[in-house]
Parts: sequence; C-alpha cells; structure tokens
Amino acid sequence: MTDRAALITAYWDAAAAAFDDEPDHGLRADDTRAAWARLLRSWMPADPVDVLDISCGTGSMSSLLAEAGHRVTGVDLAPRMVEQARAKFSTAGLEGRFLVGDAMMPPTGEQRFGAVLSRHLVWTLPDPEAALREWVSRLSPGGRLVLVEGRWREAGQSGVPYVAGAESLPWNGGISARDLAAAVRCFVSGLRVEPLSGNPNLWGGPVDDERYALIADV
Repeated sequence: MTDRAALITAYWDAAAAAFDDEPDHGLRADDTRAAWARLLRSWMPADPVDVLDISCGTGSMSSLLAEAGHRVTGVDLAPRMVEQARAKFSTAGLEGRFLVGDAMMPPTGEQRFGAVLSRHLVWTLPDPEAALREWVSRLSPGGRLVLVEGRWREAGQSGVPYVAGAESLPWNGGISARDLAAAVRCFVSGLRVEPLSGNPNLWGGPVDDERYALIADV
C-alpha cells in the first residue's frame, strides 16, 4: 500500500464511527430512506441483477438494493466501513458480500455485473477516468452505470480537511454534470443526467451546491 493509500484508508476508517450521522449516509429518517429507495428503483434494472456498489461505506445504499431484490457486492477501501456494512446487513437479515479493496480496481475477479453504483467517490480518485473505464468493463452487456456525484462546497467529512495532497487530485471538490457526462460518454451507448439538488429529502435539508445522478447504459 502506498503512503497516500494508507492515509486515505486511515481517514475513512476514522470517519466510519460517525459516518451514518449524516442524513444521506445513515438514511435513518424515513423520508430520506424512502426518497433514496425510490430513486434506486428508477435507476436500476427492473429485474434483480448483480450490483457492484463501489465505495459502499457503511452499506446504506447496498441495503436498499438488497431490499429491492438485487444481489449486492460492496467494496470499500476502509476496513471499518466494511465491518459496519456487514453488521448492518446481518442485523437486517439481508444477504450481501462486502470486500475491502481499492475503488480503482475492485477485487471481484472476472465477475460481471448488471449494474455498477458509485456515490460521492470520483473526487477522491487519483485517475478517475481510468476508474470509469474499469467500472464499465465490469458490466455485463446491457449493464448500467449509476454515478451519484456533484460539486461540493467542501471536501471531506463534516468539514474535516481531506488527506494531504488532495488539492492535486484531478476532480478534487467534485465535478459538474456536464464534465462528468463528457468523460463517460465515450465508454457507454447512452446516458442521462437527473438533477438532485432540489430534493431536500435526499440530503436531510436544502442544499445549494450541484448534485445529480448520471445513469448510463453499455
């Protein structure tokens, strides 16, 4: 593990204990959980598929996917996040697989997925375009890529600065929907963008930065 990877792992491990305190992370409020569940149903294939949840955190999105009947594999760099995701599934009686691994190269071998989901991740990556290519390569023919992203007021958790050197990351602070669509378009057969800033239920209150979902088919 490189020094930067070790720093990033330590950062997110430290964030794991309080991660679910954010309304859109823990999905503890009924209206927030229901709002995300409705969106995921509209973005995912109608029939149950294998879904790769990259940077799954504590497994909140994964749990909604599993409740909808999908077969979920979650990957996160931080072992403590993965521990919490596994515990969340166990408590809820849900089936799922959670792996510690790098989002740039998820440790899922030759398996192909009907959908790949990534939320609030690409700004943290040293080579996000390479990651996008890799993620698309993990999809089965006709599979779907769902990216929930935005341009953030602040990077990091609850105002805590991100790891040293973050300012050199290509998409530090997030990426606009227009720019992400341009980066993804050459890998997919079609895409659409759904604005998300205007729905306060998703975030636990109003937001004034750019937030959206990009849904692409291959």
